[in-house]
Amino acid sequence: MVRVFETEEDGKSDGKSCSVIREDLKHCILSTDCVRIVESEDSARMSSRKRSTPRECLRERDPSVPEECFQLTHLLFECKRSLIDFRTRFRGRKGYSGIEY
Repeated sequence: MVRVFETEEDGKSDGKSCSVIREDLKHCILSTDCVRIVESEDSARMSSRKRSTPRECLRERDPSVPEECFQLTHLLFECKRSLIDFRTRFRGRKGYSGIEY
């Protein structure tokens, strides 16, 4: 579910490290059924709604969240960890290959 940008301005990041991965993860999780509002069965009597946060969906490993979202979560972790790892001076920052941050 990696997004393809038609113009260079569409794919510009906000200038922060790992922001491209962060945006892809955000888009992936927010498009799942786990995060969307689901009305309960007794919604005729009460207006109670169940809505999970993206963090809860990832922690519970909800079946509606695709495996790609979990892979993006791990990729974001690796990217953030590479920011404080001194070995990245030699190896380069982790993340999508060929994308500048």
